[in-house]
Amino acid sequence: MVQVEPGRILLITFLSTLLITSSIAQKEEEEEVDPDSPESTTPKEVTYDSRSLLVNGKRMLFFSGSIHYPRSPPDAWPDLIRKAKMGGLNMVETYVFWNVHEPVQGKYNFEGEYDLVKFIKLIQQHKMFAMLRVGPFVQGEWNHGGLPYWLREVPNIIFRCDNEPFKMHMKKFVTLVIEKMKQAKLFAPQGGPIIVSQIENEYNTIQLAFRERGDSYVQWAAKMALSLDTKVPWIMCKQKDAPDPIINTCNGRHCGDTFTGPNGPNKPFLWTENWTAQFRVFGDPPSQRSAEDLAFSIIRFCSKNGTLVNYYMYHGGTNFGRTSSSFTTTRYYDEAPLDEFGLIREPKWGHLKDAHRAVNLCKRALFSGSPFVQKLGPDQEARVWEQPGTSLCSAFLTNNNTKKPQALRFRGQDYQLPPRSISILPDCKTEVFNSQMITTHHNSRNIVRSIAANKNFNWEMYREVVPDDPGNKLNEPRELYELTKDTSDYAWYITKLDLGRRDLPMKNEILPVLRVASLGHGLHCYVNGKYIGSAHGSKVEKSFVFQKPVEFQAGSNQIALLGFLVGLPDSGAYMEKRYAGPRSITILGLNTGTLDITLNTWSHQVGLDGEKNQIYTQNGFPKVQWVKGGPSEGVTWYKGYFDAPEGDNPVAVKMTGMGKGMVYINGRNIGRYWMSYLSPLKRPTQSEYHIPRSYLQPTMNLIVIVEDEKVRLFEGKGGKLVALEKDLKPRVELACPGQKQIVAVEFASFGDPFGACGHYVEGNCTSPVAKKVVEKFCLGKPSCKIPLDTPDLHNKNEACPEMKKTFAIQAKCAFKA
Repeated sequence: MVQVEPGRILLITFLSTLLITSSIAQKEEEEEVDPDSPESTTPKEVTYDSRSLLVNGKRMLFFSGSIHYPRSPPDAWPDLIRKAKMGGLNMVETYVFWNVHEPVQGKYNFEGEYDLVKFIKLIQQHKMFAMLRVGPFVQGEWNHGGLPYWLREVPNIIFRCDNEPFKMHMKKFVTLVIEKMKQAKLFAPQGGPIIVSQIENEYNTIQLAFRERGDSYVQWAAKMALSLDTKVPWIMCKQKDAPDPIINTCNGRHCGDTFTGPNGPNKPFLWTENWTAQFRVFGDPPSQRSAEDLAFSIIRFCSKNGTLVNYYMYHGGTNFGRTSSSFTTTRYYDEAPLDEFGLIREPKWGHLKDAHRAVNLCKRALFSGSPFVQKLGPDQEARVWEQPGTSLCSAFLTNNNTKKPQALRFRGQDYQLPPRSISILPDCKTEVFNSQMITTHHNSRNIVRSIAANKNFNWEMYREVVPDDPGNKLNEPRELYELTKDTSDYAWYITKLDLGRRDLPMKNEILPVLRVASLGHGLHCYVNGKYIGSAHGSKVEKSFVFQKPVEFQAGSNQIALLGFLVGLPDSGAYMEKRYAGPRSITILGLNTGTLDITLNTWSHQVGLDGEKNQIYTQNGFPKVQWVKGGPSEGVTWYKGYFDAPEGDNPVAVKMTGMGKGMVYINGRNIGRYWMSYLSPLKRPTQSEYHIPRSYLQPTMNLIVIVEDEKVRLFEGKGGKLVALEKDLKPRVELACPGQKQIVAVEFASFGDPFGACGHYVEGNCTSPVAKKVVEKFCLGKPSCKIPLDTPDLHNKNEACPEMKKTFAIQAKCAFKA
């Protein structure tokens, strides 16, 4: 276990412009009397015109942040909201997640981490407004886009179009949510904090797929929302044809330049998603978006009529359990101003806070002045908001040149602007902020190994047994989504095949190949109880082909495929018609030719035995026999106990040495891990996995890991990590199938060889003794390991000592004479 420390300060600077901004902002805050504050429980009228939303007739600038209640434990909500307010926000946005509230049709859950009413009330207690994006389709990299699985099985349903079954269920749930908010008096006209609600979500991206049924659905969704009489404005994001009076809004990185504007003359410019980074899927490299670019984008938008900006995400949090969509990582938007653990990420948080202050200094001019644009150069301009005949004036000086700084002259004064930046002049004279000049401090998140949690740590393991014949037979493999019904990531497909001696290849060096074409997401293969290998697709291409040589036996053979999913899809048209799982299964290389066993009659079992027996819980783990932990391959469960880490910093578990699976803490699933799926940078996309402090007790915390793949496990001894597999140094491993031995080394090159098996060629730099070294370690053995630190391979006189070397070996296996 490791602890996540808030950060080490790397740089602290103070500039006069920041001090001016702070002092002026503070003065304005002290002078401003706000009778329409969101914490007030008095009814508030919310309206809008072409310039802005109005609360009791008062224009306001809204800086909002997305914080999703299911992605953080309830005890973390107050701190997250508090830090959002400290960062200069006056609004919090959240989706409503249908599938956590109604996982089973007609059975609702609004308790605990799904207590939406409590979350909205906390927003009001912190004197902030709320934006409720009801959906109920939300996308959001959330499992099934927020739609419950059971909806797929409603007869004749087509998601998100003018389809009566879908509209009936959608209206029922949306009405339930709105009524729940009304009962708690959470809409602004009732004295609550909700001043805007959203129906549907980015529908324009799929609308054309449904043609006229898409157009009529948009009209229906708008009318349905308006009929619920919330008395607050409704919005549709990325919906150019939003019916009046629904407001169409922008999503993206630079809505100040990409948004074509509202589709009606009386609608304001609103930005519902300003992406603070990019969500990641397994296999992705790190994603970043700079604080400077974010600040530039919001200032640009506000200088061009924008009056509401929502950061997506302000806090991303964690996709606990199986809540993430296809291939999406457990960690969500970690690069947001508040990271996955709720820690402030600098300089992003502080730089945006300064930007909010600076823009708010221009509020009077933005709402009372008239705008005009003054060209100051080829790529430079001033956007000015001024009330003629008065001193009320604010200016936004922009240098759009992405490479060169520019000296701009505006109203008799000179201003130095860095490349691609905006300077804010609240009085058209004093420069208080520049988007490119960071004046807040920087920090970095530190991962510190916990002594208490790793002390006297011992693993035990239980190997999942391949089912013999689980029943549930069909002529062909069932579709994986329909089979699992979102109750598990796993499902077994099992068949038996009788082969005679004459069916099998006569030559010892030839083995049949099992080929499985799958629609996704992945599978593990076992033949006669032996783990053969695995394969998987990706976020971009779910389909894949698994093929491995297999040593079948004469007589009866069991073929077991463990299909697995990594979340349900969350976007696109016709989501109810997406499919996964094996679609074609063949055996190549038999004497009788290629054998198609797709229609061979398959038995099915949903989930693992460990899941069925809940062996990740205190009551469940005694149901199976555990043994001392060690390396394994195939599905294996590991369990151990640890004490809560010292202090009160956030906690994470680092999954070094593991492959793919899930982690349970005291019976609670903290999410999927996938260490073996490397990014193009040859690193796991995510290595540390968040354990909320609220999941822990002072001592004897049960950790259970279900591991899909081959694993080298570590145990704790005396507070230190010790590998159970002792030799973890880099090495090459060779192994012959069956009872065969290595009888010849046909090629060996340690250096820069190129080519493929059977056609390798030595490069320009190679060790002259490579073949002798391989023969020394491997000849006459069924398997061997060649350490890469073998002295003979590293001659002092080698030609390319600084080169990163590759070891290519081609060996011949045969039965011992």
